[in-house]
Amino acid sequence: EWEEATEAAAEAGVRTCRVRIGVVLGKGGGALSKMLPFFRLGIGGPLGSGKQWVSWVHVDDLCALFEFLLENPRAMGAYNGTAPTPVTMKDFAGALGRVLHRPSLLPVPAPMLRLAVGEVADILVTGQRVLPRRAEEAGFHFAHPEVEAALRDLLGRKETIRS
Repeated sequence: EWEEATEAAAEAGVRTCRVRIGVVLGKGGGALSKMLPFFRLGIGGPLGSGKQWVSWVHVDDLCALFEFLLENPRAMGAYNGTAPTPVTMKDFAGALGRVLHRPSLLPVPAPMLRLAVGEVADILVTGQRVLPRRAEEAGFHFAHPEVEAALRDLLGRKETIRS
């Protein structure tokens, strides 16, 4: 519905860009903040089946994409506000577990997830594999294209060096 609401502006000759936003990874809110307590306690794991896709984006990249589209007079239409490397929920949980140095083995059944996070659960349980092709073709570059590095950036964890 919100995309349809932009059509009148486009028809009137106003340059419009619509950003379809994935799961935003940032500090202090969203799905990540609801998952962190469980992972920090060592009882986190994949949500639902773990096979569903998570089309995520680092909050800094999403803000940079908005700025890029505003400043690029040739940008028009729909753009996917997602990182170029979607992952399965199992892979996402594994990356979060590694960043926090905690296991990520216990799957969270969908009904329990709905109780914990409400309607956000539907996005996390069903998932979609979305790629930002138009943004990249327009010249946008992601600072945080890989989920584990993005999580390390957000959670302030340095890369573990293994010998």
